[in-house]
Amino acid sequence: MSELTGNRIRTTAAKLGLPHLAEAVNEYTRRADEAKMGYLDFLDPVLSEELAVRDDRRFRSGLRTSKLPHHKMLDEYDFSFQPELDPRKIKDLATLSFVEAKANVALQGPPGVGKTHIAVALAVAACRAGYSIYFTSLDDMVRSLKTAEAAGRLTSKLGSYLRPSVLVVDEVGYQPLERAEANLVFQVISKRYEKGSIILTSNKTFSEWGQVFGDEVLATAILDRLLHHCEVVPINGNSYRLKNRLKALERDTEVA
Repeated sequence: MSELTGNRIRTTAAKLGLPHLAEAVNEYTRRADEAKMGYLDFLDPVLSEELAVRDDRRFRSGLRTSKLPHHKMLDEYDFSFQPELDPRKIKDLATLSFVEAKANVALQGPPGVGKTHIAVALAVAACRAGYSIYFTSLDDMVRSLKTAEAAGRLTSKLGSYLRPSVLVVDEVGYQPLERAEANLVFQVISKRYEKGSIILTSNKTFSEWGQVFGDEVLATAILDRLLHHCEVVPINGNSYRLKNRLKALERDTEVA
């Protein structure tokens, strides 16, 4: 391939939004010459690698805008420390059939058992599969919606919680809400109903949600929409954070 042709291909590739091809055209032609590839054999890896690069770029961009607190994966979760939790159930969720069905996942259990880890891992898997994701704690979401409502921008702010294919709502129940705040949560849940998935974590049982939302009727309305299509995953084991803290104390004691 002549230098002039190579430059023309690079320019055309850049205009078409194919940056990897623009950068790697010389490498592609070298490999094609060495392997004596036919035209289709040459074109197949070029397009496949360009698609892979584009998917990876989209994935990384999605993670940056997701507000996830970390990017832990399911293979980093210690299922042996939670023997009552069936790994198959979580791996089934990782197939993302619930996202395709616009259904929900509720992870319940005491603090420290890894609810957020699993929620984030499912969100990362969804992002990798091409779904848009967004993470928020319940308190942060309520605070943002209240601020937007006071500024007359509630509809616009609601959109940030309605647009993603998967909305992760962390720490439901750590702070009780006033009725007006609970009503804002109801708006998010009801508008996402059968239109997008929610993954939530909570340290409260559903029977306690009346206390969390400050109104039994409103809590029932929220649960009615949330649980209609929902996989509930109780995690009732020991705390990872406590386990790690005890190990640290044991090491300090041995050193002393």
